[in-house]
Amino acid sequence: MSNKTKPNIVMMVADDMGYGDFGKFNNGFVNTPNLDNIIDEGTCLSQHYSGSAVCSPARAALLTGRYPLRTGVISPAETWGQDRLFIREKTIGDYFKSIGYKTGLIGKWHNGALDKKYHPNNRGFDEFIGFRGGWADYYKWNIEKNGQSYKSNGEYLTNVLGDNAIDFINRNKEEPFFLSVMFNAPHSPLQAPKELINIYTEKGVDLLTAIIYSMIQVMDQQVGRILETLRKLNLENNTIVMFTSDNGPAFTHRQDQVPHEYREMLKSNFISPDVNSPGYYTDELIHQKRFNCGYNGAKGSVYEGGIKVPMILKWPDGIPNVENSDQLVHFVDWLPTLLATTGSEIKPNLPIDGKNILPILRGETKKTDYAQFWQFSQYPPRVESNAGMRKGPWKLVRPKIDKFIDPVHIKNNKKYVQMDIDYKYKPDTVTEIMSEPWSESVLSGPIPKPELYNLDDDPGEQNNVAEDNPQIALKMENELRNWFQEVELDYVTETKNSKQ
Repeated sequence: MSNKTKPNIVMMVADDMGYGDFGKFNNGFVNTPNLDNIIDEGTCLSQHYSGSAVCSPARAALLTGRYPLRTGVISPAETWGQDRLFIREKTIGDYFKSIGYKTGLIGKWHNGALDKKYHPNNRGFDEFIGFRGGWADYYKWNIEKNGQSYKSNGEYLTNVLGDNAIDFINRNKEEPFFLSVMFNAPHSPLQAPKELINIYTEKGVDLLTAIIYSMIQVMDQQVGRILETLRKLNLENNTIVMFTSDNGPAFTHRQDQVPHEYREMLKSNFISPDVNSPGYYTDELIHQKRFNCGYNGAKGSVYEGGIKVPMILKWPDGIPNVENSDQLVHFVDWLPTLLATTGSEIKPNLPIDGKNILPILRGETKKTDYAQFWQFSQYPPRVESNAGMRKGPWKLVRPKIDKFIDPVHIKNNKKYVQMDIDYKYKPDTVTEIMSEPWSESVLSGPIPKPELYNLDDDPGEQNNVAEDNPQIALKMENELRNWFQEVELDYVTETKNSKQ
């Protein structure tokens, strides 16, 4: 396949957005006409999963086609160094660059900060415009363009990212390009134009959700501008346009991530202090649920609400009619699948966990059921806590276990939170990761039994059928444990090697 016929790729990723955050799936409560139009003209994969329940590990899976623990990424804590992608890993940027593509990443990186070795320009991306941490203020942002820092001019950050994505497309229209647009919306801090927020609150939407829907609406506008640019340049038909989210919706936010002007209003008018209510607040957190199509759990959880995310896509020249849209797909599948669209032969430097699903999407082969896995326990990984596996209709869940946190770690975590804030607003004052130790996992209380769900019958994971299907549950538990031992060994071995 010549460079002129190789498809362009625009891979857009939202941050903390669930199925219920699309107008198409929530009866139009949020205004997303451009995203809805991609679904109408293309497809939405109905059984699509992130690589993790949280940001950095999910992105590592998307970048490498490998389970995140193998890549060294176990947590979003960039000022603790837990988001860093092992140097041995090749990224999707590396692979596409090697076959003649111009590669760009606009927006959120979150796979290695505070060290040039992990900079996107050194990880396969010719151009990087954005921020390397986990979040940024939408009005008082600090971003960089290929290593050069830029302070905010007051423009809303989502619009800035859209402008730069369009500029990249215009400058590279004559050659095949791979562009990853990593929006930070609707991740906190919860900030949006007031005129949009007022429209939602006037409809009766609670204030916190109104802010989030407004953030999503602005992002949808930028998606529309990107699509219009492709149309004007006659690139629409041979460009693979994709949109997904790194994980499910966040229902809990740190107090500092909610603007002062809304905080007291939320406490007095919208959110109860009762932790058993749909919305509550504590001294440190504000919690508010919103509609997510009945899925159990949210960001941080391996229940469906935390890891099942939409993938909407269209490619008129390559997949005019997507078949098998209910194929089980995992983030790790996209690297081999997208490379297959170019017709290029690539030999990965490390084993790829993902599968090329292009023949399935084209209807050339039948659906294939293969096992998929997740694990996220925040502190050094434990398979007994917040781990899951799916194969066919069956899903096994190891529920999250509360951990004992020692006083020293509580103190260290407070320092981490302050460093996290300083890195976003005063980046010159944070130049290296924390030296304090990362707390070891100490599980408190008994370890609960694994849960088993038949998602064909129970997509909301309300009916644990492990006792009714003991052989299936035991087999999947063993497969999950074996998988974890394999990827953990990979992680531990490379961690030791990288320190030598």
